[in-house]
This record gives sequence, C-alpha cells and structure tokens, in this order.
Amino acid sequence: MLQPTLEDVRRFFCEAWLRHLAGAETSPLERVAIACILEHPEYQELLAQADAAVAAQFPVELGRENPFLHLSMHLTLEDQVSVDSPRGIRALLEALQVRYGDRHAAFHQAMECLGEMLWQAQRGSLSSDIRATEAAYLECLQRRLGRRNS
Repeated sequence: MLQPTLEDVRRFFCEAWLRHLAGAETSPLERVAIACILEHPEYQELLAQADAAVAAQFPVELGRENPFLHLSMHLTLEDQVSVDSPRGIRALLEALQVRYGDRHAAFHQAMECLGEMLWQAQRGSLSSDIRATEAAYLECLQRRLGRRNS
C-alpha cells in the first residue's frame, strides 16, 4: 500500500499545479488534482511556490485551513465516487449536489463527514470494524441531506 509522506503529498499538488501553469503533460491523477485546485483560487499562489508551500505550517489554533488536507479530501471523495466505495456514496453525493446546488458545494458538505471520520481515527475512537465505520460515514452524509437511516 502506498503511504506518501506529508512532503510527498504537498509536492504532488505543487508539481501538478506547476505542470498545469507550464502547459506540460499531466497524469490522470494530476488532472483530477488540478481540477480541484482550479476550484480553489485561494490556494493557487501558495502552490506555485513549491518550496515555501512544502515548508508552510497551518496551525488549527490560528484558524489556518490546511490547503493540502483540503485538496486531499477532494481527491479522496473523487476516488470514492469513481468506485462507489463505500457502496452508496455516489448516490449520496449526487443527492447532496442537488440539495446544495453544485458538485463543489456537495463535496464540501461531504468533507465535514470525512473530517469527522479522520478526527475520530486520530483520537482512536473510530471503530476497527470497517463496516461500522463505513455505516457511520454514510449516516453522516444522510444527516447532511436531512435524512436518517433508522
């Protein structure tokens, strides 16, 4: 299993963006990342300065959003939708898109759920049962739609 370092992830986004700016050929994954970056013009200047971006700190205590975490969550959701895993996420994200008006807004709603799962994992309070974790994640998305799975 691929386990990129923090620096690897940051360099991936920066290099994809710099390739885009240069009009260079990009991989399919880079094209997905670039599409996400294009939706976030507030990150583009930072990403164009790769060394500074890789070294940057984004302390939550100071209210700084981490653009690399945010973009990584976009990529995670893109991947989940592409393979519909966990099963049913594609339909839920489509429903969120209808509810919130566009795909980007729907993804931001879903990121709240994904972020909650990451936070629970960091605290060690996430179930080790993958099915229970997936069910909790999908239930969170259902709540974003104003539905409950009961």
